Amino acid sequence: MNNTENKNGKNGIDTKGISLAQSASYNKLKQNNSDWAAKRVQEDPEFFTKLAQGQSPEVLWIGCSDSRVPANEVTGTKPGEVFVHRNIANVCVHSDMNMLSVLDYAVNVLKVKHVIVAGHYGCGGVAAALTSKQFGIIDNWLRHIKDVYRLHANELDRITDEKAKVNRLVELNVTEQVYNLCKTSIIQNAWMNRTDLEVHGWVIDLSSGLIKDLGVSASNPHKLGYVYEFDNETVAAN
Repeated sequence: MNNTENKNGKNGIDTKGISLAQSASYNKLKQNNSDWAAKRVQEDPEFFTKLAQGQSPEVLWIGCSDSRVPANEVTGTKPGEVFVHRNIANVCVHSDMNMLSVLDYAVNVLKVKHVIVAGHYGCGGVAAALTSKQFGIIDNWLRHIKDVYRLHANELDRITDEKAKVNRLVELNVTEQVYNLCKTSIIQNAWMNRTDLEVHGWVIDLSSGLIKDLGVSASNPHKLGYVYEFDNETVAAN
């Protein structure tokens, strides 16, 4: 073994330096948590006592997994005020049992008043869906966004600026996901019994931090088309 391998490890990789950096990064998270908890108690000695008693959020946030768009930071809300579900490109599909379980719990147990689909401009998942490249298992997930593209291809194909095309697809994707939520039996059954539940579509502009309301809010199923509307009677399918 030569001196370089002896000092840095196999193939000259500085394994000791990497290990130290890993430890420092991990320990910083724990220190940040300690500092955060101490600050909360300093501001309100009863903060964690009250937090541990339960949650009663009025909002379910279905957002992108992107680390730049945390729900509480964007909306200026406190812990316990927003129930959160996130995935790549804020997709809402009827086959996603994870999302449906969160939706059911939020609507029927927590009784949230607002369900918000929150996308963001410059979304990497949306941009990837606009290409023909293969990225791995995520390709199966991005297919849902490609379906949105197919529905709006006439409009999108006229946009020559790539950034503008991605951002427009971001908006269209949010709109379609709002419709997808409204089509679920969870939302429609809730609408039969409640008048205080709304579904909204937002896009966050990372360059300003501001939210754009897309104006696609819904509080009943009447704009979906009659084929999607349920009545109050449940029957067994043959």
